[in-house]
Amino acid sequence: MNTLNNSSGKMTNFRWLICGMLFFATAVNYLDRQVLSLTWKDFIAPEFHWTDAHYGYITAIFSIVYALANLFAGRFIDWMGSKKGYIWAIGVWSLGACLHALCGWATEHTVGLDNVANMIQATGDVAATVAITSVYYFIAARIVLGAGEAGNFPAAIKVTAEYFPKRDRAFATSIFNAGSTIGALIAPVCIPTLAKYFRGIGVGNGWEMAFIVIGALGFIWMGLWLFIYKKPEENKRVNAAELAYIHQDDATALNEKTETARPEKKLSILQCLTYRQAWAVIMGKFLTDGVWWFFLFWTPAYISDVYGFASDTGTAQLLIFVLYAITMLSIYGGKLPTIIINKTGKDPYASRMKAMFIFSLFPLLALFAQPLGHYSYWFPIIIIGIAGAAHQSWSANIYTVGSDMFPKSAVATIIGIGGMAGGIGSFLINMGSGLLFDYADKSQMAFMGFQGKEAGYFIIFCICAVAYLLAWCVMKALVPKYKLIEV
Repeated sequence: MNTLNNSSGKMTNFRWLICGMLFFATAVNYLDRQVLSLTWKDFIAPEFHWTDAHYGYITAIFSIVYALANLFAGRFIDWMGSKKGYIWAIGVWSLGACLHALCGWATEHTVGLDNVANMIQATGDVAATVAITSVYYFIAARIVLGAGEAGNFPAAIKVTAEYFPKRDRAFATSIFNAGSTIGALIAPVCIPTLAKYFRGIGVGNGWEMAFIVIGALGFIWMGLWLFIYKKPEENKRVNAAELAYIHQDDATALNEKTETARPEKKLSILQCLTYRQAWAVIMGKFLTDGVWWFFLFWTPAYISDVYGFASDTGTAQLLIFVLYAITMLSIYGGKLPTIIINKTGKDPYASRMKAMFIFSLFPLLALFAQPLGHYSYWFPIIIIGIAGAAHQSWSANIYTVGSDMFPKSAVATIIGIGGMAGGIGSFLINMGSGLLFDYADKSQMAFMGFQGKEAGYFIIFCICAVAYLLAWCVMKALVPKYKLIEV
């Protein structure tokens, strides 16, 4: 690196500003995603007579739409390019976030009720009609949100591949991926507070404005991205030294002219699926993404159901804040493979797999979350936080597994396919959780010393605990050693 600096002048660091923009976008992404999970139990459910199953349907449909959209989002980003593709993605999901605010008004007019009070007081068939009608409207808004949000990670990983050499990609990815943690960290503090404030001043039932305020952040990001982003070869803020550092992996492309003179061939989705490397990413995402989404969507309900703390109480907000503060440890997860590379000289894939094996062991603590929860509600929160940090570290590295082995022209497509697989896994766990929790509550199901909803949560925690170790074994079996895809 010293040679680069001496031969081309002091290296600029514009790539880290780009990484900061990716961090901001990912934080907004998760804020938008969290508004529903933090308002449905205590603000929305009483208004629309929702059960856990209703919420489970909404989150499951969101997951499957997100999954299917990921399949096409990657191709869309590769086709449109990083700048335009990202703008389209965040514009669509911000619009979808704001559309949630209209669901109450639409339900009132469809059912024929005059106001919120009448919906809350409805009983029997009317209450059932309110519930199912509102679920349909929320699903519609969620579809728009999911379609747009599917573009975030394919675009972000593509930008990372454009602006960072392979040795730094996992670290850069862990930094922008930490935006999901920051979004989830800020969400429990600001979202219920926003909803409570607007309800207090008589603006709807409060939750509507929470969707609008948070959704508007995406439009701010769009303006900044239009002004800041250009490809490294076209960016005047990137000097020759930084450009050479970015392209250090390509022995035949050390400057802008060489890089742009050799366009890479594109791979179709079907062509990508012929490689075992693609299936390693697919299975790694399918088996683990649902764990993070379960914690993201159901932890506020878990705190309310098991410990009785509503989402707008100080205790609930503190618990969720601490949980996601712990997950911030994941920022070091992306650095671990770089440390292994520097110390052992192993190739990026071998180093990532070694790091990912370490990360796969921490979620096993989730087996003890519910048993220890009988002593203090802090135990499951801390354990879920550790499992969440392990997931984010795992996630940062599995994204870069795809960018390590596939050409840049196919990176967004591979990440999109992996995102689809992760979305399918999330669909299954969210749908199953909602149905399981309702069944466990009504039948007072007993399992391993737990009863009712606690038994249901314990079952899901056990599934979450072993998912990563299983995923690592499958990935290692599919791709034992590093092999670059050449087209």
